[in-house]
Amino acid sequence: MAESVSAMDSSDEEDYYDLSDSFPDPRCEEGKNTPAAPQSDQPSPPVQITVDKVSRESLSLHWDTPAGEVESYIVTCCSEGDSVQETTDTNKMTFNNLKPGECYSLLVSTELRNGRISRPTVTSANTKTHLESLLEDLGLDHHDEEKLSLSTVLNIDEKTITDEPAKSGNGPQMSMCQFSVPLLLPNCDTKQCTLMLWAMRDIVKKYRPPSLLESKGFIEERIVVSELPMISFVRLGECSLSKSEILNKLLSNSQQYHDTFVHSDMEGGDSPRRISNGLVEMTWYLPCGNKNMDVFSEPVAVANLRGDIASFETQFAFLCQTSAAVFVFFDALDSECELLTNQNHKAQIFLVGNRQSNVFSLDAVKKVATKLDLTNSNILLKTKRMNDADFVKDLREKVSNVLETSKMKMGIEQMSAIAHELGISVDEDSPECQTAKKNADSITAEIQDILEYKEAQLPLQGQIWKDLTRLEKEEFRLRKVGSEKIEDYKSDLQLEKKQLRKKQNSHDMSKAIACFINAISSPGIERCYFLKWMRMNLDNVSREKLFDLREQYKEKCKNSENKEEIKDIDKQLSNSSLGTEHFFREMGQIYEASLSLPETDLARQQLQHLPKLCAELMLDGFPLELVDGEASNIPIGWVTDVLSQLNDLVCPKNKILVVTVLGVQSTGKSTLLNTMFGVQFAVSSGRCTRGAFMLLIKINEDVKKTSTVTSW
Repeated sequence: MAESVSAMDSSDEEDYYDLSDSFPDPRCEEGKNTPAAPQSDQPSPPVQITVDKVSRESLSLHWDTPAGEVESYIVTCCSEGDSVQETTDTNKMTFNNLKPGECYSLLVSTELRNGRISRPTVTSANTKTHLESLLEDLGLDHHDEEKLSLSTVLNIDEKTITDEPAKSGNGPQMSMCQFSVPLLLPNCDTKQCTLMLWAMRDIVKKYRPPSLLESKGFIEERIVVSELPMISFVRLGECSLSKSEILNKLLSNSQQYHDTFVHSDMEGGDSPRRISNGLVEMTWYLPCGNKNMDVFSEPVAVANLRGDIASFETQFAFLCQTSAAVFVFFDALDSECELLTNQNHKAQIFLVGNRQSNVFSLDAVKKVATKLDLTNSNILLKTKRMNDADFVKDLREKVSNVLETSKMKMGIEQMSAIAHELGISVDEDSPECQTAKKNADSITAEIQDILEYKEAQLPLQGQIWKDLTRLEKEEFRLRKVGSEKIEDYKSDLQLEKKQLRKKQNSHDMSKAIACFINAISSPGIERCYFLKWMRMNLDNVSREKLFDLREQYKEKCKNSENKEEIKDIDKQLSNSSLGTEHFFREMGQIYEASLSLPETDLARQQLQHLPKLCAELMLDGFPLELVDGEASNIPIGWVTDVLSQLNDLVCPKNKILVVTVLGVQSTGKSTLLNTMFGVQFAVSSGRCTRGAFMLLIKINEDVKKTSTVTSW
């Protein structure tokens, strides 16, 4: 709080005002001027305050000059726990070095020559956030309120935390395109870092290590659990070498160059750096087993810190404790260099300098190397005679030596413990995510044998459902009617169907399904977390078993003329597949079976909420299975009631455009739709995905104006 402008005399108490007691609540309404009603013997306050310009770190304002002789104005800018007071003889003022995205109260008082001070006129204004400032610089400020407001961004993050998020959906897409992905993401306003573990959960990599060269096998697993050596690259002070460009050359073979890390010399890479300082991005080099193409024979993770480590000591400390080696790029070194010597290094330190720089000092390098106990093999200097190709070759040799000798390997999951020690938050720390994980683990932890689990926990979609499918098809085809009367034959089929439905109703709801329904009934964001945890857990269970079966299936389809062998492997694929669609399928069968019960039956009434529950999931972007690919049947009652509930939720009379993609199995249909519309149909990530699925896409307001449809 600001101090009093002048000491008050008891005789003049009514004419003097202590500005420190006049500060309003900084959460006041923006732009609201509140001058006090002046008394006849009191200086007049400014009539109106106008905020002229607002940026990320500054506010400019002016005010109307009040009547009477004014000596000066006392202007105060304050927020919670912080205030600045200035005096001016003009009617305008600019405050700098403010906090982005903060609400500031602005107070202007008139001071007369006799020292008397008026009551303040008050208004308020918000400084712009980093995002608003960036959009303004790019000429996209009109999108801030219409399409890209902060509330919208937060809403996207909450609503689509599973398969549609920019957060966890963009990571796999960026990685697939061979771009680096964020490992440590700094908050532009608070500078607090977050370990992006959840955002990388969906990234699955396939590679061939040296141990599998002879067998021509592959390892396929989620990258967050892969224990790989990590090589980190950082910068100390200014550096004339482009670290990111050198990294791209390091990871590219002679046949193909790829810009994994953005640098200034690439197309679109010369934009001013605004929000990336402090970002630690990473990628992976994974060998394919071809010695002529592989740059490194061992798999390796590569991390790159944007910005000077002197400004981002937390990120540097994290890399020093999680990496096998840290390469420090520099032009000039301080001979003391406490930043390097004080760190708790688990990683080998390599110094990478440019001798051509005017500020380079070989003596300083020697002193630092001595303090760090570094040998010549830990120092790489680019000389005038060394071109980029030779420099990258030497750098590659040093990285290869680290990979051969270092035993320091760590998965991203394991890094979360170190992150917590350093005060770095982890994006999976939220209570909703942890509760959802616990619920998903309680269901999938009991899976030992997939076929046995499906028979015990998902019994209604097994042989009973397939027998019902056979009877329904025969009811329309009548291929086995023979000499029997059609009416009698159909009556017998109906009786068999009733017996099968009765058999379904005799099964109690399994523990797994009860837990599943309870979990998807939780609040929106927790439900989204749960479904993604379920999908990942089930993919992990299925992947190991199905990997070999898929390879056998491909081989048999190419070389075998024995259809029975192919059919047998196909059956094994089906039996070994388990995904969230199986749990939703079981829900559908439980509901369908209940429709054969009397409407007053308690068991039927207790299941009436299931269609609406599934319809709400469709609104959140989750697909609904229309055709069961294993039984080749449509649960008509279930699908009808789900779509009926969906129609009620999206308002009746909405026009819906239906886009359908058909094709042979494993031809990229789901991938095409996912790419075109940004959705997440299940793809064969270790499992066998069959059937027809539907997904709802809401059309935004701009498209509605030029289209006759409201949804796809």
